[in-house]
Amino acid sequence: MTAETPRERGPRVRRARPTDGTRLSRLQSLLPRRSPDLLDYGLAVGDVLVSTADGAVVGYVLPVSGDGVHVAELVVAEDHRREGHASALLDAVCDSLGDGDEITLAVAPDNEGARAFYRDYGFEAVERREDYFEGDPALWFVTSASPL
Repeated sequence: MTAETPRERGPRVRRARPTDGTRLSRLQSLLPRRSPDLLDYGLAVGDVLVSTADGAVVGYVLPVSGDGVHVAELVVAEDHRREGHASALLDAVCDSLGDGDEITLAVAPDNEGARAFYRDYGFEAVERREDYFEGDPALWFVTSASPL
């Protein structure tokens, strides 16, 4: 009889480690607009959070603190979408803030999947910024630290 390792139930979120860098770079390549320097900086200062499945990194969020927090990047591997990883990552960002602090993020207007996800999470599109993505427009979303 062999003992089996129990599988993790649901997404696990933890701080990224320097050894996660290669996997994070691969995940970042899934984004239409990426900033390797920002990811490297976030990893170096410990701002990046990762979501894991069975111990493997399958997604990450890169929050940038300021007045509240701005979610600069959030990505989940295609074969792990719709498993709760993005929500778990946003929950962790919310948990790190004080009551009433705002979370902002930008989404390409044609990214229907992301727009629907963020609306369902409790974000509201508050404005369109015409030249946000190096000349391309973005919808600016805002929510408070307490998800709906």
